[in-house]
Amino acid sequence: MSSRLRKIASLAIPAVVTNVTTPLLALCDTAIVGHMGSAVYIAAIAVGGTMFNMLYWLFGFLRMGASGTTAQALGAGDKAGVNTIFHRGLLMAAAAGVMMILLRGPLASGLLLLIDAEGETRALAATYFGICIWGAPAVLGTFALTGWLLGMQNSRIPMWVSIFINVFNIALSLTLVYGVGMGIRGVATGTLCAQWAGFLLTAGAAIRRYGRPRAAWSAVIERSGLKRFFRINTDIFLRTVCLVAITLWFTRVGATQGDVMLAVNTLLMQLFTIFSYMKDGIAFAGEALCGLNAGAGKRDELRRTVRALCLLGLVCSVLFTVIYFAGGDAFLSLLSSDREVVARSEEYFGWAVSIPLVSVMAFVMDGVMIGLTRTRAMLASMAIGAAVYFTLYALLFPSMGNHGLWIAFLSYLLVRSLTLTGIYLYSSR
Repeated sequence: MSSRLRKIASLAIPAVVTNVTTPLLALCDTAIVGHMGSAVYIAAIAVGGTMFNMLYWLFGFLRMGASGTTAQALGAGDKAGVNTIFHRGLLMAAAAGVMMILLRGPLASGLLLLIDAEGETRALAATYFGICIWGAPAVLGTFALTGWLLGMQNSRIPMWVSIFINVFNIALSLTLVYGVGMGIRGVATGTLCAQWAGFLLTAGAAIRRYGRPRAAWSAVIERSGLKRFFRINTDIFLRTVCLVAITLWFTRVGATQGDVMLAVNTLLMQLFTIFSYMKDGIAFAGEALCGLNAGAGKRDELRRTVRALCLLGLVCSVLFTVIYFAGGDAFLSLLSSDREVVARSEEYFGWAVSIPLVSVMAFVMDGVMIGLTRTRAMLASMAIGAAVYFTLYALLFPSMGNHGLWIAFLSYLLVRSLTLTGIYLYSSR
């Protein structure tokens, strides 16, 4: 294996592990309340988890905005810039987290209204949200630190912290729920404590590894630096809004076709989720390495790195496609024991299996663009993809039904892949 591929693997593999373990936090909460004797507890945790997923997803820019800028500063040998990004990210995370806490009442009401939860489920979900929202500064702070660490070419600290958070959460939540008898409040408290412990551990590990980042307050709030910070993060935020809209609409349309079709689409989208763990790892490596090469002014090395990322991404997409095709019915049966859902899924299986091939370049190039801080290109590709998605849905769904929805979704991914690849090739001439 070449040194370039080793560098990619050293960043991508821990990132993949982190991606795999991150959803376990919600899974642990679900497993714990699943033995409390009532389905309403599971429903409340599901609603509460969805509320935070929707809320925190919009603030993913705190991670993505930090990785590319940090990597570029590191590549340029700008230690002061690296330290400034560290403090600026934490400052913005703290401000956003405190704002969420202050607005926790309206946020809870609005999200519960959007999800349309009712009765006891609504009340328990509100309780869960009311406790866990106090972890917002920690969660957002961890986002900022994770991006900064990735820019520093370190994806191992976030991996070990993610594993720790899950173990800590399981132990504490089990103690509070079954040892102390706190019920759903115990689950929420365990999650809250795990979030803060994870943030403090990440910050402590970063400082121990790189020393205490010192930056003047005037540099942190310096006008041109803040302007660039907000430009990059606004682009990423708007891109995320488009992404959320597409995802929610896909789920909504599935729901309008009945419970079986909703289950079919949810089941098939798991193929996308599983593949996303791998492609996100490659994209994270792209953020770190492309930013580092760009900051150091190594244009030839940057091109070679991008080629290696693309090749690795294409190999992984072909591998996943072959595995999905070979698995077929066995794979679907592993995910669901409902014969009707599995049988209906086979009708749309070909669309879902195509996802790795049509989407891989979108995600690899996302990583490249984040590393190069060309976030406007990311926003443009997402906006064009979203326009194609909703246009094709309006044209095809009335006559083709769920097939039309899948065609629209795959077209959106393909447009993103082609647009971002074209932008990169044009700009790198």
